[in-house]
Amino acid sequence: MPKYITAEQAVKLVKSNDHIVVGMTAAEPQNFMNVLHTVADQVKNVVVSNCLPILEAEFFTNPKYIDSFKVAGWFYTATLRKYHKNGNISFIPNHLHLAGKKRFEHMKPNIFVTSASMPDEKGFVSLSIQNVYERDAVSLADIVIVEINPNFPRTFGDNQVHLDEIDYLIESNYPVPTIINSEPNEKDMMIGKEIAKHIPDGSTIQLGIGGIPNAVASFLKDKKDLGIHTEMFTNGMMDLIKAGVITGKKKNFMSNKHVAAFAFGSKELYEFLNHNEDVYFMRGILANDPHVIGQNDNQISINTTIEVDLTGQCASESIGNVQFSGTGGQADTAIGAQNAKNGKSFIALYSTAMVKNPETGEREEISKIVSTLKPGAAVSLSRNDVDYVVTEYGCVCLRGTTIDERVKLLISIAHPKFRDQLLSEAKALGWCF
Repeated sequence: MPKYITAEQAVKLVKSNDHIVVGMTAAEPQNFMNVLHTVADQVKNVVVSNCLPILEAEFFTNPKYIDSFKVAGWFYTATLRKYHKNGNISFIPNHLHLAGKKRFEHMKPNIFVTSASMPDEKGFVSLSIQNVYERDAVSLADIVIVEINPNFPRTFGDNQVHLDEIDYLIESNYPVPTIINSEPNEKDMMIGKEIAKHIPDGSTIQLGIGGIPNAVASFLKDKKDLGIHTEMFTNGMMDLIKAGVITGKKKNFMSNKHVAAFAFGSKELYEFLNHNEDVYFMRGILANDPHVIGQNDNQISINTTIEVDLTGQCASESIGNVQFSGTGGQADTAIGAQNAKNGKSFIALYSTAMVKNPETGEREEISKIVSTLKPGAAVSLSRNDVDYVVTEYGCVCLRGTTIDERVKLLISIAHPKFRDQLLSEAKALGWCF
Protein backbone atom coordinates (compact mmCIF):
# COMPACT_ATOMS: atom_id res chain seq x y z
CA MET A 1 0.00 0.00 0.00
CA PRO A 2 1.20 3.54 -0.69
CA LYS A 3 2.50 5.66 2.12
CA TYR A 4 0.82 8.93 3.10
CA ILE A 5 3.29 11.80 3.12
CA THR A 6 3.23 15.59 2.95
CA ALA A 7 4.27 17.62 -0.07
CA GLU A 8 7.30 18.80 1.93
CA GLN A 9 8.34 15.19 2.42
CA ALA A 10 7.65 14.36 -1.23
CA VAL A 11 10.01 16.98 -2.65
CA LYS A 12 12.83 15.57 -0.52
CA LEU A 13 12.65 12.47 -2.74
CA VAL A 14 13.95 14.55 -5.68
CA LYS A 15 17.60 14.03 -6.64
CA SER A 16 19.92 15.92 -8.96
CA ASN A 17 19.41 15.13 -12.66
CA ASP A 18 15.95 13.65 -12.02
CA HIS A 19 13.24 13.89 -14.66
CA ILE A 20 9.93 14.81 -13.02
CA VAL A 21 6.70 14.54 -15.02
CA VAL A 22 3.58 16.27 -13.70
CA GLY A 23 -0.10 16.08 -14.58
CA MET A 24 -1.30 18.59 -17.13
CA THR A 25 -3.56 21.63 -16.90
CA ALA A 26 -6.10 21.28 -14.08
CA ALA A 27 -4.40 18.12 -12.79
CA GLU A 28 -1.17 19.89 -11.83
CA PRO A 29 -0.13 18.64 -8.37
CA GLN A 30 -0.39 22.01 -6.68
CA ASN A 31 0.95 21.09 -3.27
CA PHE A 32 4.05 19.44 -4.71
CA MET A 33 4.71 22.17 -7.28
CA ASN A 34 4.39 24.99 -4.77
CA VAL A 35 7.09 23.63 -2.45
CA LEU A 36 9.49 22.13 -5.00
CA HIS A 37 11.74 25.21 -4.79
CA THR A 38 12.46 24.47 -1.13
CA VAL A 39 14.95 21.75 -2.12
CA ALA A 40 16.73 23.92 -4.69
CA ASP A 41 19.87 24.10 -2.55
CA GLN A 42 20.08 20.29 -2.53
CA VAL A 43 19.66 19.48 -6.24
CA LYS A 44 21.00 20.47 -9.66
CA ASN A 45 19.67 20.05 -13.20
CA VAL A 46 16.24 18.65 -12.34
CA VAL A 47 13.98 18.64 -15.43
CA VAL A 48 10.22 19.04 -14.99
CA SER A 49 8.08 18.12 -18.01
CA ASN A 50 4.65 19.72 -18.04
CA CYS A 51 1.79 20.61 -20.39
CA LEU A 52 -0.59 23.58 -20.37
CA PRO A 53 0.52 24.64 -16.87
CA ILE A 54 -1.60 27.05 -14.84
CA LEU A 55 0.49 27.55 -11.70
CA GLU A 56 3.23 30.15 -11.48
CA ALA A 57 5.32 27.96 -9.21
CA GLU A 58 8.38 29.45 -7.51
CA PHE A 59 10.77 26.76 -8.74
CA PHE A 60 10.67 28.06 -12.33
CA THR A 61 9.42 31.64 -12.03
CA ASN A 62 12.26 32.76 -9.78
CA PRO A 63 15.47 33.04 -11.84
CA LYS A 64 17.64 32.25 -8.82
CA TYR A 65 16.64 28.59 -9.17
CA ILE A 66 17.65 28.13 -12.82
CA ASP A 67 20.64 25.92 -11.96
CA SER A 68 18.42 23.62 -9.95
CA PHE A 69 15.34 23.32 -12.16
CA LYS A 70 14.52 23.37 -15.85
CA VAL A 71 11.06 23.16 -17.43
CA ALA A 72 10.25 21.29 -20.64
CA GLY A 73 6.78 22.16 -21.93
CA TRP A 74 4.65 20.14 -24.32
CA PHE A 75 2.29 23.13 -24.68
CA TYR A 76 2.97 26.72 -23.66
CA THR A 77 0.52 28.86 -21.73
CA ALA A 78 0.79 32.47 -20.59
CA THR A 79 2.72 31.14 -17.58
CA LEU A 80 5.54 29.63 -19.65
CA ARG A 81 5.55 32.51 -22.14
CA LYS A 82 5.98 34.99 -19.30
CA TYR A 83 8.97 33.24 -17.74
CA HIS A 84 10.65 31.85 -20.87
CA LYS A 85 13.07 34.78 -20.65
CA ASN A 86 14.53 33.31 -17.44
CA GLY A 87 16.44 30.85 -19.61
CA ASN A 88 15.37 27.59 -17.99
CA ILE A 89 12.20 26.87 -20.03
CA SER A 90 12.11 25.17 -23.42
CA PHE A 91 9.44 23.73 -25.72
CA ILE A 92 9.10 20.07 -26.73
CA PRO A 93 7.95 19.87 -30.38
CA ASN A 94 5.31 17.16 -30.53
CA HIS A 95 2.07 15.79 -31.89
CA LEU A 96 -0.01 15.18 -28.80
CA HIS A 97 -0.74 11.50 -29.40
CA LEU A 98 3.00 10.78 -29.34
CA ALA A 99 3.98 13.46 -26.83
CA GLY A 100 4.43 11.10 -23.89
CA LYS A 101 5.85 8.19 -25.88
CA LYS A 102 8.63 10.18 -27.53
CA ARG A 103 9.48 12.19 -24.44
CA PHE A 104 9.68 9.11 -22.23
CA GLU A 105 11.87 7.34 -24.79
CA HIS A 106 14.21 10.33 -24.63
CA MET A 107 14.04 10.76 -20.85
CA LYS A 108 12.54 8.09 -18.61
CA PRO A 109 10.44 9.68 -15.84
CA ASN A 110 12.08 9.20 -12.45
CA ILE A 111 9.14 10.75 -10.60
CA PHE A 112 5.56 11.23 -11.73
CA VAL A 113 3.24 13.47 -9.72
CA THR A 114 -0.40 14.27 -10.45
CA SER A 115 -3.75 15.08 -8.92
CA ALA A 116 -6.48 12.45 -8.93
CA SER A 117 -9.78 11.41 -7.42
CA MET A 118 -10.12 9.70 -4.05
CA PRO A 119 -9.61 5.91 -4.00
CA ASP A 120 -12.77 3.84 -4.43
CA GLU A 121 -13.79 0.79 -2.43
CA LYS A 122 -11.70 -1.47 -4.71
CA GLY A 123 -8.54 0.59 -4.25
CA PHE A 124 -8.57 2.45 -7.57
CA VAL A 125 -8.05 6.16 -8.09
CA SER A 126 -9.22 7.80 -11.29
CA LEU A 127 -6.84 10.12 -13.11
CA SER A 128 -9.96 12.24 -13.36
CA ILE A 129 -9.91 14.89 -16.10
CA GLN A 130 -6.47 14.18 -17.63
CA ASN A 131 -5.29 11.11 -19.50
CA VAL A 132 -3.02 12.41 -22.27
CA TYR A 133 0.27 10.93 -21.00
CA GLU A 134 -0.50 10.46 -17.32
CA ARG A 135 -1.46 6.76 -17.35
CA ASP A 136 1.67 5.94 -19.35
CA ALA A 137 3.82 7.89 -16.88
CA VAL A 138 2.39 5.82 -14.00
CA SER A 139 3.63 2.66 -15.69
CA LEU A 140 7.12 4.01 -16.40
CA ALA A 141 8.10 6.20 -13.45
CA ASP A 142 10.38 4.94 -10.69
CA ILE A 143 8.32 6.79 -8.10
CA VAL A 144 4.59 7.61 -8.45
CA ILE A 145 3.11 10.28 -6.19
CA VAL A 146 -0.61 11.14 -6.30
CA GLU A 147 -2.32 14.09 -4.67
CA ILE A 148 -5.74 12.60 -3.93
CA ASN A 149 -8.43 15.23 -3.77
CA PRO A 150 -12.18 14.92 -3.06
CA ASN A 151 -12.90 17.82 -5.42
CA PHE A 152 -11.68 15.94 -8.51
CA PRO A 153 -14.40 14.04 -10.38
CA ARG A 154 -14.23 10.28 -10.66
CA THR A 155 -14.21 9.49 -14.36
CA PHE A 156 -13.96 6.28 -16.35
CA GLY A 157 -11.80 4.90 -19.13
CA ASP A 158 -8.27 3.49 -19.31
CA ASN A 159 -7.39 6.03 -16.61
CA GLN A 160 -7.78 3.84 -13.54
CA VAL A 161 -4.76 3.38 -11.27
CA HIS A 162 -4.71 0.87 -8.42
CA LEU A 163 -3.10 1.82 -5.14
CA ASP A 164 -0.57 -0.99 -5.75
CA GLU A 165 0.91 1.15 -8.54
CA ILE A 166 1.28 4.24 -6.35
CA ASP A 167 4.21 4.79 -4.02
CA TYR A 168 3.02 7.83 -2.09
CA LEU A 169 -0.23 9.68 -1.49
CA ILE A 170 -0.59 13.33 -0.54
CA GLU A 171 -3.95 14.36 0.92
CA SER A 172 -5.16 17.54 -0.82
CA ASN A 173 -8.29 19.67 -0.89
CA TYR A 174 -7.79 22.53 -3.36
CA PRO A 175 -10.53 23.33 -5.91
CA VAL A 176 -10.15 22.00 -9.44
CA PRO A 177 -8.93 24.87 -11.68
CA THR A 178 -11.57 26.19 -14.05
CA ILE A 179 -11.60 28.29 -17.19
CA ILE A 180 -14.05 31.00 -18.23
CA ASN A 181 -16.28 29.95 -21.11
CA SER A 182 -15.63 32.58 -23.81
CA GLU A 183 -18.67 34.28 -25.28
CA PRO A 184 -18.48 34.28 -29.10
CA ASN A 185 -18.19 37.68 -30.78
CA GLU A 186 -19.64 38.66 -34.15
CA LYS A 187 -16.71 37.23 -36.14
CA ASP A 188 -16.84 34.00 -34.14
CA MET A 189 -20.54 33.62 -34.93
CA MET A 190 -19.97 34.20 -38.66
CA ILE A 191 -17.24 31.56 -38.72
CA GLY A 192 -19.19 29.15 -36.51
CA LYS A 193 -22.29 29.41 -38.70
CA GLU A 194 -20.22 28.69 -41.82
CA ILE A 195 -18.60 25.60 -40.32
CA ALA A 196 -21.89 24.26 -38.96
CA LYS A 197 -23.31 24.20 -42.50
CA HIS A 198 -20.79 21.47 -43.36
CA ILE A 199 -21.59 19.22 -40.37
CA PRO A 200 -24.31 16.66 -41.20
CA ASP A 201 -26.46 14.79 -38.71
CA GLY A 202 -24.67 11.78 -37.24
CA SER A 203 -21.21 13.39 -37.42
CA THR A 204 -18.59 12.84 -34.73
CA ILE A 205 -16.97 16.09 -33.65
CA GLN A 206 -13.74 17.39 -32.16
CA LEU A 207 -13.82 20.91 -30.73
CA GLY A 208 -11.47 23.02 -28.68
CA ILE A 209 -12.06 26.02 -26.45
CA GLY A 210 -12.52 29.67 -27.26
CA GLY A 211 -14.93 31.91 -29.11
CA ILE A 212 -14.89 30.09 -32.45
CA PRO A 213 -15.46 26.54 -31.09
CA ASN A 214 -18.17 27.89 -28.78
CA ALA A 215 -19.82 29.58 -31.75
CA VAL A 216 -19.74 26.31 -33.71
CA ALA A 217 -21.40 24.52 -30.80
CA SER A 218 -24.15 27.13 -30.67
CA PHE A 219 -25.04 26.42 -34.31
CA LEU A 220 -25.24 22.66 -33.82
CA LYS A 221 -28.35 22.67 -31.65
CA ASP A 222 -30.62 21.63 -34.51
CA LYS A 223 -28.42 18.65 -35.47
CA LYS A 224 -29.27 15.05 -34.62
CA ASP A 225 -27.26 12.18 -33.14
CA LEU A 226 -23.84 13.80 -33.13
CA GLY A 227 -20.98 12.00 -31.43
CA ILE A 228 -17.79 13.00 -29.63
CA HIS A 229 -14.27 11.81 -30.28
CA THR A 230 -12.10 14.67 -29.15
CA GLU A 231 -8.85 15.63 -27.56
CA MET A 232 -10.50 18.00 -25.06
CA PHE A 233 -13.95 17.66 -23.50
CA THR A 234 -15.54 21.11 -23.14
CA ASN A 235 -18.52 22.95 -21.73
CA GLY A 236 -19.95 23.27 -25.23
CA MET A 237 -20.01 19.49 -25.60
CA MET A 238 -21.70 19.09 -22.22
CA ASP A 239 -24.41 21.54 -23.29
CA LEU A 240 -25.05 19.64 -26.51
CA ILE A 241 -25.32 16.34 -24.63
CA LYS A 242 -27.80 17.85 -22.20
CA ALA A 243 -29.79 19.23 -25.16
CA GLY A 244 -30.01 15.73 -26.70
CA VAL A 245 -27.98 16.76 -29.77
CA ILE A 246 -25.04 14.52 -28.94
CA THR A 247 -25.99 10.87 -28.43
CA GLY A 248 -23.09 8.93 -29.93
CA LYS A 249 -25.50 6.50 -31.61
CA LYS A 250 -23.95 6.89 -35.06
CA LYS A 251 -20.32 6.48 -34.03
CA ASN A 252 -18.36 3.59 -35.50
CA PHE A 253 -15.69 3.58 -32.78
CA MET A 254 -17.00 3.17 -29.23
CA SER A 255 -20.61 3.82 -30.12
CA ASN A 256 -22.61 5.60 -27.39
CA LYS A 257 -19.44 6.68 -25.59
CA HIS A 258 -18.11 10.23 -25.56
CA VAL A 259 -14.36 9.77 -26.01
CA ALA A 260 -11.83 12.37 -24.83
CA ALA A 261 -8.23 12.55 -23.61
CA PHE A 262 -8.75 15.39 -21.13
CA ALA A 263 -11.26 17.98 -19.93
CA PHE A 264 -10.99 21.60 -18.89
CA GLY A 265 -13.90 23.89 -18.14
CA SER A 266 -16.28 25.02 -15.44
CA LYS A 267 -17.24 23.55 -12.09
CA GLU A 268 -20.51 22.52 -13.74
CA LEU A 269 -18.54 20.53 -16.31
CA TYR A 270 -16.63 18.66 -13.60
CA GLU A 271 -19.87 17.86 -11.79
CA PHE A 272 -21.29 16.55 -15.08
CA LEU A 273 -18.27 14.29 -15.58
CA ASN A 274 -18.31 12.91 -12.03
CA HIS A 275 -19.40 9.23 -12.15
CA ASN A 276 -20.61 9.70 -15.75
CA GLU A 277 -20.09 6.34 -17.41
CA ASP A 278 -21.05 7.71 -20.84
CA VAL A 279 -17.77 9.66 -20.98
CA TYR A 280 -14.62 7.61 -21.64
CA PHE A 281 -11.22 9.14 -20.94
CA MET A 282 -8.83 7.39 -23.31
CA ARG A 283 -5.05 7.68 -23.24
CA GLY A 284 -3.85 10.33 -25.65
CA ILE A 285 -1.71 7.84 -27.57
CA LEU A 286 -4.99 6.20 -28.65
CA ALA A 287 -7.59 8.98 -28.46
CA ASN A 288 -5.48 11.24 -30.67
CA ASP A 289 -4.12 8.57 -32.99
CA PRO A 290 -5.17 9.60 -36.52
CA HIS A 291 -5.87 5.94 -37.37
CA VAL A 292 -8.23 5.58 -34.41
CA ILE A 293 -9.93 8.93 -35.11
CA GLY A 294 -10.44 7.92 -38.73
CA GLN A 295 -12.55 4.93 -37.74
CA ASN A 296 -15.53 7.22 -37.21
CA ASP A 297 -17.48 8.02 -40.37
CA ASN A 298 -18.19 11.75 -40.76
CA GLN A 299 -15.49 12.70 -38.26
CA ILE A 300 -15.22 16.49 -38.03
CA SER A 301 -12.12 18.27 -36.72
CA ILE A 302 -12.26 22.00 -35.89
CA ASN A 303 -9.08 23.87 -34.96
CA THR A 304 -7.80 27.44 -35.08
CA THR A 305 -4.57 28.95 -36.31
CA ILE A 306 -2.59 32.16 -35.88
CA GLU A 307 -1.48 32.61 -39.49
CA VAL A 308 -1.84 30.74 -42.79
CA ASP A 309 0.20 31.33 -45.93
CA LEU A 310 -1.11 31.25 -49.48
CA THR A 311 0.03 27.65 -49.98
CA GLY A 312 -1.92 26.49 -46.91
CA GLN A 313 0.82 26.20 -44.28
CA CYS A 314 -0.63 26.89 -40.82
CA ALA A 315 1.44 28.53 -38.08
CA SER A 316 -0.79 27.74 -35.10
CA GLU A 317 1.65 27.73 -32.19
CA SER A 318 4.20 30.48 -32.69
CA ILE A 319 4.33 34.12 -33.70
CA GLY A 320 7.46 34.13 -35.79
CA ASN A 321 10.17 32.55 -33.68
CA VAL A 322 8.32 33.16 -30.39
CA GLN A 323 6.65 30.05 -28.99
CA PHE A 324 3.05 30.94 -28.12
CA SER A 325 1.22 27.66 -27.46
CA GLY A 326 1.82 24.23 -28.99
CA THR A 327 0.92 21.89 -31.82
CA GLY A 328 -1.23 19.87 -29.45
CA GLY A 329 -3.55 17.61 -31.37
CA GLN A 330 -4.08 19.87 -34.38
CA ALA A 331 -2.31 17.60 -36.86
CA ASP A 332 -3.59 14.46 -35.09
CA THR A 333 -7.23 15.44 -35.41
CA ALA A 334 -6.97 17.13 -38.81
CA ILE A 335 -5.33 14.08 -40.39
CA GLY A 336 -7.58 11.70 -38.45
CA ALA A 337 -10.72 13.41 -39.72
CA GLN A 338 -9.52 13.18 -43.30
CA ASN A 339 -8.79 9.49 -42.80
CA ALA A 340 -12.48 9.02 -42.01
CA LYS A 341 -15.17 8.21 -44.54
CA ASN A 342 -16.77 11.58 -45.40
CA GLY A 343 -14.59 13.24 -42.75
CA LYS A 344 -13.67 16.93 -42.81
CA SER A 345 -11.06 19.09 -41.13
CA PHE A 346 -11.55 22.82 -40.58
CA ILE A 347 -8.93 25.44 -39.76
CA ALA A 348 -10.51 28.70 -38.62
CA LEU A 349 -9.04 32.18 -38.13
CA TYR A 350 -10.01 35.82 -38.27
CA SER A 351 -8.95 37.47 -41.52
CA THR A 352 -7.03 40.20 -39.67
CA ALA A 353 -5.42 41.06 -36.34
CA MET A 354 -4.43 44.29 -34.62
CA VAL A 355 -0.72 44.28 -33.74
CA LYS A 356 1.80 46.84 -32.54
CA ASN A 357 4.13 48.18 -35.20
CA PRO A 358 7.67 47.76 -33.77
CA GLU A 359 8.87 50.94 -35.47
CA THR A 360 6.02 53.34 -34.64
CA GLY A 361 4.62 51.69 -31.53
CA GLU A 362 1.13 52.16 -32.97
CA ARG A 363 -1.37 49.32 -33.36
CA GLU A 364 -2.22 48.50 -36.96
CA GLU A 365 -4.37 45.98 -38.78
CA ILE A 366 -2.56 43.16 -40.56
CA SER A 367 -3.76 40.22 -42.63
CA LYS A 368 -3.61 36.78 -41.04
CA ILE A 369 -3.62 35.24 -44.50
CA VAL A 370 -0.12 36.01 -45.76
CA SER A 371 2.08 35.31 -48.74
CA THR A 372 4.82 33.87 -46.50
CA LEU A 373 4.84 33.08 -42.80
CA LYS A 374 6.81 35.24 -40.39
CA PRO A 375 10.51 34.28 -40.17
CA GLY A 376 10.99 31.47 -37.69
CA ALA A 377 7.31 30.51 -37.57
CA ALA A 378 6.60 26.89 -36.69
CA VAL A 379 4.39 25.08 -39.20
CA SER A 380 1.87 23.24 -37.02
CA LEU A 381 -0.17 21.82 -39.88
CA SER A 382 1.57 21.27 -43.20
CA ARG A 383 -0.01 22.39 -46.44
CA ASN A 384 -0.33 18.69 -47.33
CA ASP A 385 -2.74 18.18 -44.44
CA VAL A 386 -4.94 21.28 -44.70
CA ASP A 387 -8.54 20.69 -45.78
CA TYR A 388 -11.08 23.50 -45.21
CA VAL A 389 -10.00 27.02 -44.19
CA VAL A 390 -12.59 29.43 -42.79
CA THR A 391 -12.63 33.16 -41.99
CA GLU A 392 -15.51 35.57 -41.46
CA TYR A 393 -15.42 36.03 -45.26
CA GLY A 394 -16.22 32.42 -46.11
CA CYS A 395 -15.02 28.84 -46.31
CA VAL A 396 -12.78 27.26 -48.97
CA CYS A 397 -11.69 23.67 -49.49
CA LEU A 398 -8.02 23.16 -50.37
CA ARG A 399 -8.26 19.40 -50.70
CA GLY A 400 -6.43 18.28 -53.85
CA THR A 401 -5.81 21.80 -55.12
CA THR A 402 -2.72 23.24 -56.82
CA ILE A 403 -0.71 26.13 -55.40
CA ASP A 404 -2.23 28.41 -58.05
CA GLU A 405 -5.75 27.36 -57.02
CA ARG A 406 -4.96 27.71 -53.31
CA VAL A 407 -3.66 31.23 -53.76
CA LYS A 408 -6.92 32.32 -55.36
CA LEU A 409 -9.12 30.44 -52.89
CA LEU A 410 -7.36 31.82 -49.82
CA ILE A 411 -7.29 35.37 -51.18
CA SER A 412 -11.06 35.10 -51.66
CA ILE A 413 -11.54 34.74 -47.87
CA ALA A 414 -8.88 37.29 -46.88
CA HIS A 415 -9.96 40.77 -45.80
CA PRO A 416 -10.84 42.74 -48.96
CA LYS A 417 -8.34 45.50 -48.16
CA PHE A 418 -5.43 43.04 -48.44
CA ARG A 419 -6.51 40.99 -51.47
CA ASP A 420 -4.76 42.99 -54.17
CA GLN A 421 -1.51 43.08 -52.19
CA LEU A 422 -1.65 39.31 -51.58
CA LEU A 423 -2.23 38.62 -55.27
CA SER A 424 0.69 40.85 -56.24
CA GLU A 425 2.98 39.08 -53.73
CA ALA A 426 1.85 35.65 -54.94
CA LYS A 427 2.67 36.59 -58.53
CA ALA A 428 6.11 37.86 -57.49
CA LEU A 429 6.76 34.49 -55.83
CA GLY A 430 5.75 32.64 -59.00
CA TRP A 431 2.77 30.94 -57.37
CA CYS A 432 0.20 32.29 -59.81
CA PHE A 433 0.22 34.21 -63.07
